[in-house]
Amino acid sequence: MKITVNVECTPEEARRFLGLPDVQPLQDAVMQQMQDRVMSSMHAMDPETLLKTWAPMGLQNFEQIQKFFFSQFPGGGGNGNGDKKK
Repeated sequence: MKITVNVECTPEEARRFLGLPDVQPLQDAVMQQMQDRVMSSMHAMDPETLLKTWAPMGLQNFEQIQKFFFSQFPGGGGNGNGDKKK
């Protein structure tokens, strides 16, 4: 024997009928906090801020690598120790 019961109700009505807690206020609060955190960290994702943060170190490192590279070759501006030839 098979019995089928169809119940038409909204999710809110089913939650109340089953005695489940209403988590909507908690979900709203968590979502608001997440939104606030994302919005506050957006300034760190600004391209201008990223370039200001990365560019100075990147250019200095590039210049150091370039000097080291050229100092390894004869006539490249150094004797391999970073000292220039006279």
